Amino acid sequence: MTAVLEAEVRKARKVADAVAHARDLTIRELHEPTEHRDAERLLGRVWRTGPASPPVSGDLMRALSHAGAYVAGAFLDGELVGVTAAFLANRPGSSAELHSHITGVVSEVRGRQVGWALKLHQRAWSLERGIESIAWTFDPLVRRNAYFNLTKLGAHVVSYLVDFYGEMADGVNAGQGSDRLLVRWPLRAPEVIAAAAGHHIETPAAEGATILETDGDGRPRRLAMPDSPTIRCAVPADIEGMRLDDPALAQVWRMEVRAAFEDVLASGARVAGVTKDGWYVFTRERNNR
Repeated sequence: MTAVLEAEVRKARKVADAVAHARDLTIRELHEPTEHRDAERLLGRVWRTGPASPPVSGDLMRALSHAGAYVAGAFLDGELVGVTAAFLANRPGSSAELHSHITGVVSEVRGRQVGWALKLHQRAWSLERGIESIAWTFDPLVRRNAYFNLTKLGAHVVSYLVDFYGEMADGVNAGQGSDRLLVRWPLRAPEVIAAAAGHHIETPAAEGATILETDGDGRPRRLAMPDSPTIRCAVPADIEGMRLDDPALAQVWRMEVRAAFEDVLASGARVAGVTKDGWYVFTRERNNR
């Protein structure tokens, strides 16, 4: 490890520890079977599954931890309030990276930025092991997650994955398809280093042409593919609430956002970010129009 990288690793750990401390959190790896069972129960609570079908079992987390993968928890006053699990991925032609499979935080501590603290701990853990990239997927319809991943963390969209997991049976995703955005977090990139220190770059308010907007009844309205270097796409303000109150409308949003993303990405555009008020912003070079 070079002196420059050693300094970056020390700084990453210092930043992660400071963020956790400021929020009265303890973030650490989970190694004991009892801890993995607690983690299983927490994830089942977050995803509203029965005890027989948690999103990730304690047995699997035990195996991942024993094999040297990343399984960590966030504790507040000694109580487990957040869990994350990741494993090493080594795709042909690419450097090894960490794939972060799941992160769950109980709703009671949502305003404490537990997810932020967990992600910074995961970043420091990875850099300490010579891993310079983390990838994960998230539901593009969940606006707060999109803003967190793309703006606050500075992750980059790699691709749109249609029905990635197939039909899911948990209380969050059942009957709604499982489209995901795959993102990559380059841990040593200048914008990521700045974001980790709390200096993220906001995506400017979108002034480009629109491919999908919300009508007066909260339904998606598809517009023609714009001939513009900047394109914006709306998502609902609260898809999670919509799935409980009007699952049919939530499914309409799924299909319309899927079609919009596929068409815009096929035109040569890339996802530039998400605005604070929930617009995805795409940009494309003139020779791709």
